Amino acid sequence: MAILQGQLLNVIEWDEARQDVIFWKWANKEIKKGSRLIIRPGQDAIFLNNGIIEGVFEKEGSYEIETQIIPFLSTLKGFKFGFNSGMRAEVLFVNTKEFTENWGTAKPILLPSQKFPGGLPIRAFGTFNFKVAEHLPLIEKIAGVRETFAVEDVKERVMALLNQYLMKWISKEGRDMFNLQANSFEIGAGLRQDMDGEMRKIGLTITGFNVSNFNYPDEVQARVNAAAGAGMVGDVDQYTRVALADSMAQGGNSPAVATMQSAVGLAAGMQMMGGMFGAGAPAQPAAQNATIPCSACGAAISPAAKFCPECGAKNEPKAEKFCQNCGAKMAAGAKFCPECGTRG
Repeated sequence: MAILQGQLLNVIEWDEARQDVIFWKWANKEIKKGSRLIIRPGQDAIFLNNGIIEGVFEKEGSYEIETQIIPFLSTLKGFKFGFNSGMRAEVLFVNTKEFTENWGTAKPILLPSQKFPGGLPIRAFGTFNFKVAEHLPLIEKIAGVRETFAVEDVKERVMALLNQYLMKWISKEGRDMFNLQANSFEIGAGLRQDMDGEMRKIGLTITGFNVSNFNYPDEVQARVNAAAGAGMVGDVDQYTRVALADSMAQGGNSPAVATMQSAVGLAAGMQMMGGMFGAGAPAQPAAQNATIPCSACGAAISPAAKFCPECGAKNEPKAEKFCQNCGAKMAAGAKFCPECGTRG
């Protein structure tokens, strides 16, 4: 951008076409009298002279190079150029906003498993957040050899380190290899810690690392889904009644029916297996079918009955009877001892 006001006016500002860029170098251009520096929100401007930082400007606004920028630079390091003839300097614009990017394992991670001789293959997906933390390492490690550094470049660095750290934290925090999602927060926190240590070497910081999903092989995922469905069923009888009611309301086409057929069947099977191996619900006591004779008419009645259904007499349990001669126990209503024959 140039404005003719008796002399050439240079405007030093961020290239708006570069939105997904961490830094962009305004270089090999002559700064003349009347030039202006424009800093927008979320930007820093760093003046470099022969690769050395001369000054860092972080506050947004429009600055006159002659009256506001050069005096500051000359007190810090100083440009050894005649200003009227123009001077050459590099201005590094740094994007200070926080970026959010998706990540995913390029290849499955093979976790040791007895059921999978070659390892249990798992893929993972999520997001991570990062931003610039320090100018100096960013300039020394990256800006010294590159004119620009994009978000995609940062993502490539993260992906190159991902698998080894993911394996580390799954092994450490993954208490159930078939339900890693339960420990996804701890795994993500560990990944953020390690990735942040790596990215700080180039002046960036990882502010967040989220694991949103783990993917298993199809046969493993089917078992995981079935087990989860059985767990959600809980009371099979109650779930059956709800599902059938839902089906009737929708003319027999309810999605709950299909779910019921698989999940209820699985849960019922698990209950059967639990019974076979003693791991299911405790066995119910057998029904009590014993009867006693009515004290009035001798008809067989339930011990819990209050009145005889045959004669209507009140059922009054008699005290236990013993033989006066030998002490043997005698049945209620017996006239003779079954052991010695003594009249009772």
